[in-house]
Amino acid sequence: MTISKLAYIHPDAKLGKNVTVEPFAAVYGDVVIGDGTWIGPNAILMDGARIGKNCRIFPGAVISAIPQDLKFRGEKTTAEIGDGTTVRECVTVNRGTADRERTTVGENSLLMAYVHLAHDCMLGSNVVIANSVNLAGHVTIDDWAILEGNVAVQQFIHIGAHSFVAGASLVRKNVPPYVKAAREPLSYMGVNVVGLRRRGFSDDAVIRIEDIYREIFVRNTNVDRGVQNVEQTMQRSPERGTILDFIRNSPKGIMRGLAE
Repeated sequence: MTISKLAYIHPDAKLGKNVTVEPFAAVYGDVVIGDGTWIGPNAILMDGARIGKNCRIFPGAVISAIPQDLKFRGEKTTAEIGDGTTVRECVTVNRGTADRERTTVGENSLLMAYVHLAHDCMLGSNVVIANSVNLAGHVTIDDWAILEGNVAVQQFIHIGAHSFVAGASLVRKNVPPYVKAAREPLSYMGVNVVGLRRRGFSDDAVIRIEDIYREIFVRNTNVDRGVQNVEQTMQRSPERGTILDFIRNSPKGIMRGLAE
């Protein structure tokens, strides 16, 4: 363990093995840091921070500050960073409220500089959030999703697994899994074929996904009608189940299709 004499470590904080804390970092009392994690200069881990193993927290990051929510009444909540995740410069991750009680980032994810995660956000594993992305409260982002720089995501939005959101987009509706999303208003721009192949999806699986979204977003101007056609004409598959379940469980609605 390497702790700079110029760092502040509360005596109640729990640090694992081989943790490094650089000068002028601050670690509050109700904080847990996993083995092998590096805390950079001027990083601040406030009460409720739960940092996994082998994480890297870069200078100026603030983890587990109280929510920017007027309903917050000081309830005991957390901000949790999964193993192997990197949090770059000046990222802010607010802790949860009474609603979800935690803000979470999964394993092996990357939050680039100046990203903001508001209260009760839930990010999966292997997620990449590029510079200056802002997530409002209660946003859910599933595994392997990528958000390019300067994306803004409204409250309660759900972004599906393996999806890709282009830079500077405003996300007002849910983004289904496996897709590329861009333009204003946010619209379907095809299947994230490159990402899926990198993740090991077979050619047959990619073709099935393309066929499903062609029916939902291209051939039909009404999503409900497109979903009905998929159910009636396309064989069951894991990809079909994932897509239809996502759409059915999207009370805020999903983004536009190309035909709109």
